[in-house]
Amino acid sequence: MHPSTLTMPKSLLPVAGRPFVDWQLERLSACGFRDVVMCIAFLGEQIEAHVKDGARYGVSVRWSHEGPKLLGTGGALRAALPLLEPTFLVTYGDSYLPFDYGGPLRMLDSHDDADGVMSVFKNDGKWDSSNVEVDANQPTGPTGPTGPMGPTGPMGSWVRRYEKGVTDPRLDHIDYGANAFRRSVIASMPEGEAFGLDRVQRDLAQRTRLRAYVAHERFYEVGSPSGLAELDRLLRTSASL
Repeated sequence: MHPSTLTMPKSLLPVAGRPFVDWQLERLSACGFRDVVMCIAFLGEQIEAHVKDGARYGVSVRWSHEGPKLLGTGGALRAALPLLEPTFLVTYGDSYLPFDYGGPLRMLDSHDDADGVMSVFKNDGKWDSSNVEVDANQPTGPTGPTGPMGPTGPMGSWVRRYEKGVTDPRLDHIDYGANAFRRSVIASMPEGEAFGLDRVQRDLAQRTRLRAYVAHERFYEVGSPSGLAELDRLLRTSASL
């Protein structure tokens, strides 16, 4: 998003007449979240000055400053460890997801056999490069999983593999952009080290500790001009209904 993001963080880029973070926090609030930790780095002070304590969105926001050394998403979570609950949801600062953000967290809280839940979408390489293989034993129907259903969504679905930059037809789903974790998973990571969230996700998948929560609508993002334009159209259309 250069050159715009040289002076303005992606969270504040205007979408449908408002800063993107406004839409994101209101969506989280509508899904029942009340406590939010925002991990910020470059130009993060602008986000903090705009969002403040989050009260006008119906949430309470606390802030974790990454500092001068970029830590990646995983490292930023490790730095925010004192602010994290025993189980929590992570979403990316440039993603807008038209689904129930609370679903992955409810699934994790009701399954002791997992340390994380990744929301996934049957992408087939359409919107971005697919990077997730889910449990092949999970039956699917025209609108998604049709296996046993519980209060938290489809049961028995696991992330079997998570790989970036790999061409493999078995990788037909994509990381949707909302993941639930146990705090203990992040606490086990080295403090002060830069690493991506994919390191955590890959490890949990390899140990069969990462469940899959299937989303059925495509994801949106503001990390590219085309993505921002698509989200702008969606939100303007939704607001006019």
